[in-house]
Amino acid sequence: MQLLVSAVVFAFLVSCVTSTPVQSCTGGPHERSNDYTIGTCERPPCKLKRKSTINLELKFKPDTDLPSLKNDVHAKIIGVPFPFIGVDGTSACGQIYLPDGTKASCPLKAGQDYVYKNSFEILEIYPKLKVNVHWALLGPKNKNVICFNVPAKITS
Repeated sequence: MQLLVSAVVFAFLVSCVTSTPVQSCTGGPHERSNDYTIGTCERPPCKLKRKSTINLELKFKPDTDLPSLKNDVHAKIIGVPFPFIGVDGTSACGQIYLPDGTKASCPLKAGQDYVYKNSFEILEIYPKLKVNVHWALLGPKNKNVICFNVPAKITS
C-alpha cells in the first residue's frame, strides 16, 4: 500500500503544472510559476489520469555550487506524508540539463540556469484519491534548492 501511495504521489507531481500556480514550501504562491511544467495541468488540483505518462520539468538557478542533488518527494494523504519509493532520496543528477537540452549532471555551478526533467507513468492500479504533493531538489546538508507543493487528484 505504501508503494502504491508513493507512486500516486509522484504521478500527481508529474502531471500537474503547465505554468501552474504552485505553492512554495512556505505555503504561499510561487512567484515564478512558469518555471514549472507538470503535464498539462493549468491549475490545481492537477488531474492525473490513469494509464498516462506525465512529464515534469523544473527550471532553476542555484545560488551556490552544488556537488550533488537529490530528490525529496512525498505525498500527504490526510496529513500523513508518504515518501515516493524509488524517487524520494535518490540522486537527481541524471535528470539535469542545460536550457539548450544538453545533459548537464552534477556538479552544478552557482548562477547557471538548469532544467530538471523527468517522466512518470500514472498506473491503472493507482487508487482514485486526492493528495498534496511535496517536491524538492535538495543540495548539501539537505538544503532546498527548489521546492514546491501542489494538490492533485488521480482520475480514471
